[in-house]
Amino acid sequence: MIKAVFHVILIVIIVSCANSSEPKRDSQVVNFNLENDLLLVNYDCKTDVDDLHSIAAFASLIRQPEFSKLNFHAVAGAYGIQEGEYVPGNSLFNLAFSDRWSDAHLNHDKALNEVFVKVANVLSNDGNIWIAEAGQSDFSSKLVMKIQEKLDRISTTKRIHVVQHSDWNEEVTDPAHLANVKKQTDYHKIPDGNALNNGTPGFNSSSIVDWTNIITNQEIKSLWDLAIQLADTYNGEDGRYLNESIKAGGLDFSDFSEVHHILSLENIENCTDYFEYLASQN
Repeated sequence: MIKAVFHVILIVIIVSCANSSEPKRDSQVVNFNLENDLLLVNYDCKTDVDDLHSIAAFASLIRQPEFSKLNFHAVAGAYGIQEGEYVPGNSLFNLAFSDRWSDAHLNHDKALNEVFVKVANVLSNDGNIWIAEAGQSDFSSKLVMKIQEKLDRISTTKRIHVVQHSDWNEEVTDPAHLANVKKQTDYHKIPDGNALNNGTPGFNSSSIVDWTNIITNQEIKSLWDLAIQLADTYNGEDGRYLNESIKAGGLDFSDFSEVHHILSLENIENCTDYFEYLASQN
């Protein structure tokens, strides 16, 4: 009898040890649903010109067959409490997204209302909202508060997914708004998209990226030509942040890392990989 009990205990210990060695699975992890969900990409455009390259990166993606039906909306001027001059990029937003963007710099309240209407429609049809923070979270926080006010049956912690990659972006978000999005949404902080080998692709290169010999699609080339032209014009101008990678002739679309994460793109580790991925889709 004692041996039998000992054997039972031993089996339980072995099974427990085996289970403990397995990675824990988060039962609440969800993936972006191309049929039902909405992707919001919020650009601060203040004062780093990297947003312009990031806009071109995202605009290139939505022109691929796999993402041609992606439900998205972009926001310009979704900045926080940082000082400095705004980077005007309306011509690029128009070329990149047509009428699928809102200008929170020109008219913050109008942009918030425009985005809320789109969000409310998706939420009412059982879709989720994914926010790529290519900037700070002040705009997202106000959107969440509006959802809670107008759509009080919606659980924002389950239906609103916010992805941020930058410590600096968090530091210059109004503290109350940052605390709000962290508490009231499914908030994810991923490794910085400026660096390599940290689990997030490094979309910042001070070396020249030979993208013009990789990309053959003329529409995509036009997007990047305009993004680079505008970035070169405003980089460090009138006290704006001087992006050293762009100054050196490289690229910085580090704020695209959240989109990469949300849409689960694979086999992309750096800038060149991304352009090769785009070329392989055409």
